[in-house]
Amino acid sequence: MTELFIRGIGEGTDVVSKEMYTFLDRGERSCTLRPEGTASVARALIQNGISSNPLQKLWYMGPMFRYERPQAGRQRQFHQLGVEFIGYESVRSDVEIIALAWDILGKLGIQELNLEINTLGDINDRLNFQKSFVNWLEKNKNSLDLDSQNRINKNPLRILDSKNIQTKKILENAPRLFNFLSEKSLKRYSNLKKQLEVLNIPYLENQNLVRGLDYYTHTAFEITSGALGTQSTVCGGGRYDDLIKQMGGGNTPAIGFAIGLERLILLAGKELGVPRNTDIYIINQGLIAESLAINLSRKLRNYDLLVELDLSGASFSKQFKRANKLKSKSIIVIGDDEATNNVFKIRLFNEESFGNREETISFANDTKLENWLKTNLL
Repeated sequence: MTELFIRGIGEGTDVVSKEMYTFLDRGERSCTLRPEGTASVARALIQNGISSNPLQKLWYMGPMFRYERPQAGRQRQFHQLGVEFIGYESVRSDVEIIALAWDILGKLGIQELNLEINTLGDINDRLNFQKSFVNWLEKNKNSLDLDSQNRINKNPLRILDSKNIQTKKILENAPRLFNFLSEKSLKRYSNLKKQLEVLNIPYLENQNLVRGLDYYTHTAFEITSGALGTQSTVCGGGRYDDLIKQMGGGNTPAIGFAIGLERLILLAGKELGVPRNTDIYIINQGLIAESLAINLSRKLRNYDLLVELDLSGASFSKQFKRANKLKSKSIIVIGDDEATNNVFKIRLFNEESFGNREETISFANDTKLENWLKTNLL
C-alpha cells in the first residue's frame, strides 16, 4: 500500500515525492511498487507479530522500482541486497553492520572502497538543529538552487546532501548538526569511530551525509568506490530506531544497509568477465565409463572445482582437443580398461607439466584423490 512508504520513508523525500511508481488497483486502492526494502521489512515484522521478538538479524534480496533517469549502475527496476539488525541498540551493532558490508565488498574484490560516516543524533537533536537550520535557510533562500528552496519546508535536512555546486558552497556557512548533538549522542559517535579504528576499517567523516530517507537516527554511512565515477555509492545504510514504532509496532531500535546489485556487478565486472579455466576435464568413453564419470564429476564439484564432463561420446583424441581448448588445468581419463578395473587416471594438463607422472586412483580411494587435489589444484 502506498501509505506504507509515505509513512515509512517520509512524504517530503525525493523517493516519495518524485520517484515512486504508484497506481490504483481494481479496488481503487493506491498501491506502489516498492522503492526500497526497509519499510517493507518493518511492515512485515509488525504484521506478523515478529517485532515483539527482539534481536533478529534478517536479510532480503529482490527487485525495487524508482522513476529516475537511467544511468551507469542505476535503472528504474533495480535489485538490492539488504541486511537488517532488529532490536539491537548498542553501538556494537552499528560497528558489526558496517564491518559486514565492508567485508562483503572486500571479499568480492571491489577496488577503491571508501567508507563515509556521520551521526544524525536522536530526534530531539535533529529538532533543535532543524529550527536553527530552517531560519538560516530562509535568510539565504534566494542563493539556493530551486530544488533546495522547495525542500526548506518539506525536508530541510536533505539540502545538506545537495549536489549543486553553488548550494554546497553556501552551505559551508550553515549551522552544523554536529553542534546540536547531545552529550549522549556525541559519546555514541565517538565509540563508533574508536571501534572502527580497532577493526582497521578506514573511514571519512562527512557531516553532510544525511541519506535520502526520513527514518534515520544516529549512524548514517555510505560505502563508495572510485571505480564507479560520479555514481560512486554502492552501499548505504544507517540506524532507524523510531521507524517501527512510527509504523505501529513496539519501541524497536534497528540498523541496516542495502547494496545495489547492478552497481555491484559493474564494479565486479572485470573480475566476473575473466573466464575461470576448467580445473578438471573428464575424458570418458564406454557405457560403464560414462556412468562412473558422472558420479565422479559430482564428487569433484564438492571441492568447489570447475569440472567439465565430456558428454560427446567422441574419440579420445577429440576429447583431448576440447580439454586443451578450454585450457583445463588437469584431466581425468576413464576408458574401458579403467572402468573394468574400477580406476581412473588423473594428471595435470598444460604445456609446462604435460609430462608429469600420471596417477592411477581407485574410485573407492577418496583419500588418495583428495591428497592429489590438495597437492595440485586446491
